[in-house]
Amino acid sequence: MQTLPRPVFARAESLPMQVGTPRHSHPWVQLSYAIQGVLHVHTDAGSFVAPPQRAIWIPAGLEHEVISSPHTELRGLYLDCAATDWAPGHCRVLNVSPLTRELISRFSALPVEYDEAGADGRLVQVMLDQLRSAEEVHLSLPLPTDPRLQQLCRRLQAHPEDGRSLSEWSGQLGASEKTLSRLFLRDTGLTFRAWRQRLRLLGALSPLEQGARVTDVALGCGYDSTSAFIAAFRQQFECTPGEFFRRV
Repeated sequence: MQTLPRPVFARAESLPMQVGTPRHSHPWVQLSYAIQGVLHVHTDAGSFVAPPQRAIWIPAGLEHEVISSPHTELRGLYLDCAATDWAPGHCRVLNVSPLTRELISRFSALPVEYDEAGADGRLVQVMLDQLRSAEEVHLSLPLPTDPRLQQLCRRLQAHPEDGRSLSEWSGQLGASEKTLSRLFLRDTGLTFRAWRQRLRLLGALSPLEQGARVTDVALGCGYDSTSAFIAAFRQQFECTPGEFFRRV
């Protein structure tokens, strides 16, 4: 599309296989939301993950790629910047309340050129009000700007089970452990240990949502035991894996 047919446009898709879009941007805001499946959005600043009943707010003009897990039911929104001038200019993950979920579902069933002056237009305004007040949730992973740390992060993203300490990485990266630790905190706001734990736990959401055994996911993420994985999951999300997905 070159322009939106209305200030808010809905797109519903059923994606049986894992799908990824090439890196791109567009002159409108995108809300990537799945009622089933897990969405990953990657930008230069980091990665953002939305399991069911969460959504990723992507500002206009931001280069990004979207990857969906198998069997994703996508309900995306494209929004004109004039209709969302209240929104901050950075990518973020939002909680989708039951009311917002129903509003998006109803809006997705409307004609593309809905009546802006009638009941359909009023529904859109209520939906925008709900999105404006939606709670931001911490389902993102910031990326460092230092090239040495970027090399480290790329390795861990490809192999989250890699358990080497920052001290062990320091020789390979040509910097002291103290320097790497300071730069990691400066660039991401997280310690190396906290960053790696968040990487592993966010990466675990897709297989867990797909029904994989917790034990298999834990070992694949680099945890020595299921109990250690569940303890880390509870620390990050304030609930167990089973409770996390029962909430959706």
